[in-house]
Parts: sequence; structure tokens; C-alpha cells
Amino acid sequence: MTAGRPGPAAGPEGPDAHGAYGTDGAFVAAVDGLADPLNDPLPGGHTSPWFRSDTVPAAEPAAPSSYADGYAAHQGPQQPQGAPNEWYDPAGYQRDWYGPQEPSAGMVAADPVSPMAHVSPVAPAEERAPAPAPDIQDFHAEPRTEVLARIPAEPEPEAALDPAPAPGGRAERRRAAKGRGRRRPGTAPEQQAAPAAAVPMSRVEARRAARAAKDSPAVIASRAVGEVFISLGVLMLLFVTYQLWWTNIRADQIAGKETNRIQDEWANGDRKPGVFAPGEGFAIMHIPKLDVVAPIAEGIDKEKVLDRGMIGHYGEGKLKTAMPSDKQGNFSVAGHRNTHGEPFRYINKLKPGDPIVVETRDAYYTYEMAQILPQTSPSNISVIEPIPVGSGFTKPGRYLTLTTCTPEFTSTYRLIVWGKMVDERPRSEGKPDALVG
Repeated sequence: MTAGRPGPAAGPEGPDAHGAYGTDGAFVAAVDGLADPLNDPLPGGHTSPWFRSDTVPAAEPAAPSSYADGYAAHQGPQQPQGAPNEWYDPAGYQRDWYGPQEPSAGMVAADPVSPMAHVSPVAPAEERAPAPAPDIQDFHAEPRTEVLARIPAEPEPEAALDPAPAPGGRAERRRAAKGRGRRRPGTAPEQQAAPAAAVPMSRVEARRAARAAKDSPAVIASRAVGEVFISLGVLMLLFVTYQLWWTNIRADQIAGKETNRIQDEWANGDRKPGVFAPGEGFAIMHIPKLDVVAPIAEGIDKEKVLDRGMIGHYGEGKLKTAMPSDKQGNFSVAGHRNTHGEPFRYINKLKPGDPIVVETRDAYYTYEMAQILPQTSPSNISVIEPIPVGSGFTKPGRYLTLTTCTPEFTSTYRLIVWGKMVDERPRSEGKPDALVG
């Protein structure tokens, strides 16, 4: 340890009147001289702490000042001129702060010539021991530059935990220490671990892995069933589109062509009244309320007549009925209610008195709707007899019967509409009032 704190100086006002430096103003001068030991000149007029006095020629002593007189009175014996500068004592620093210690692998002996002699590498955690608190008087007894030279550099917290410091300077070691233990945002700890080297599989393990990668028979069967269902669904969708949309378009085209053909024959006078072949058109039906204009053909064959968008006349076998030109009888016809032109789609909306006109080569026959039968069996042929059963007619006359399927989009039952002739107009007299309005 160096010399202790200077004692109090006696004065006329008491021992502490002027502080530790004796004369008035000496303390202020001492503080000004020790303003900043890192920038201001050190004692002796030199700025470097590694200055050696033996290398500089001796100068003539300056005139003593009040500060020098007051400070020198409390110091020990002066050093002889030309002797080494004793204020820098690395060994004393180690002894004063840490006590006598044996050199260890983590410590490096102080070199009074090296600029970093006062900085010692950090010893391992198990070799470090708590240092005793220094005496506060040492900092007043010694120059501040010597005290600062004895203060060790603050060890890096992370570096003390890492037995293998990163190569490079102090800045690189600090960056390396700060980077340890960090992980990127959103990265799981197991993902930070280095991937283990792939262990080659044996032939048996490779075969097992290949079998596990293949689909099982149940999976293959379920896929096949799913593909079949998808195919069936697509086919059903196409069939419904064909039935509800395309058949109507195709039937309207055929029925329109047949209507034009019949009218052309009437205009040219190529056909005479008589017996018509099955599927041959001979008349045109008008239902003004439903905006229906459709050709009437002989027979009720589904493919030759009904599916072509035409109305079929019951004129064969036991289902043979009268013609419009007959003086008595029941002119009975059939037509589709849904798909294939659907000429009788809305006949259930007809009301008593609504006109229905049948146009032939020679005349217009006008009927008025009289009665409707919402539902009956397809085998009930009594509805087309000369005096239809259920129509309300009780005596022979000139009647009209319309038959179609019900409910819609099914053929379970039959819907029946009856009418009675109220007017017969030759073509030479022009169209009836029902078609003119």
C-alpha cells in the first residue's frame, strides 16, 4: 500500500480550517490539476501513463508553489533524480486489489512496457474469487492516474460463460457474444438444431418404406367409387339439360317446319280432305290464352308425333275419335306437358269460355273450354268417348278433348280438358274473332 491520506494541517482557526493541503487555495489548485487524467497532462508534464523518467534529461527545478509545498509536506521521501517512476506499480495493483495470487492459466503477467498491461484476460469462473473492497483512503493518497491504471477492464458477461472466445478483437468478440442464444422470430428451438446426418436405410427398411408409400386397396377402391359417382353425376346433369332444354328447342324447330309445310300445301291446293297417314300433319291448333300454335298429326305415337312437338289425334283402333268436320263426335287429342315442345304445359290454367281454335284446309272450328278433370288414370278411355264421361255433357254433340300427363315431369296420371264447338267458319270468310283480336 502507498502512503496514507495526508493528515490535517494546523492553523490559526483549527486543524480543519483549510483542509488537507494546509494553505488557502491549495485544494482548488489540486482539483484543477487533476481535472481529467485521461486528457490532461499527468504529474511531471507528460501525457502518457507509460512515461519513464529515466529516459528524459533532468530539468531545472521550478519555483515551488503553494500547491507543491502543501502536497510535498505530506508525501514520503522523494525519489532520487533519474530513478524509475514508481507511481506505476502493476504488481502493487494486483497485490492491493486481489492480494497475493499464484499465476494461473487465465492470468497474464503485467508488462510495464505494454499499453494494455493493466488489462488482464478474464479468468475462468471457477478460478475467480471475490476481490476485497479497497480502502477509500488509497484513492486520496495516490494520484488518480495510478488509481485508474489499477482498475481492471470490465469483463464481458457473455464471454465469461463461453470457454472458447471468438477470434478477433474486442468488438468482434462482443458481437459474437451478443449473437449467441438468439433465434429468429417464428423459429422453433427444434428447428435451430443442426440436422442430423441421414442414416442410410437397409434393404428391408427401404422395402417397408416403399410399401408404406403405396396406396392401400381401400384407398384405391374409394377413389374408383368416387370417380364413378362423379361421372354419373355429370351424365345425369347432361341428361337433365338435354331433356329440359334441348328437346324443347329441337321439337319447336320440327313443329315449326311442319306448320309451314301444312300451310304451304293449303295455299297450293295440293291436298284434298281424306284419310291421313300416321304421323302426317293435317291441322293447326291455336290456344290464344296460352300463345300456343302447334300442328296436329294423325296418331299418338311418341316418337313420330309427340316427341316431335306435335299434337296427336286419337284416330286408330279402339281409340279412334271423330274429326272436327264430323257433325257429331268427340275430337280427342294428346300432347306433352313437359319437354319436347310441351304444347299442353299450361292447359290447367284454362277457364270456362276460353277459346280453342282448330284450323283445317277448309275451315276454322272454334271451341269454348267447358270442364276440367285434374287427375285420372291413364287407362280411363271413357274421357274420349263420343259423350265423354265426367265432362257434364249429356247428349251427343261436337266436342273437343285435350289429354296430357300430370303431375308435371311425370306420367303417373292424366289431366283432361273438355270443350264444346261454338263456331265453324269457312276459310273464305277469314279468321274467327278469337284469332283476330
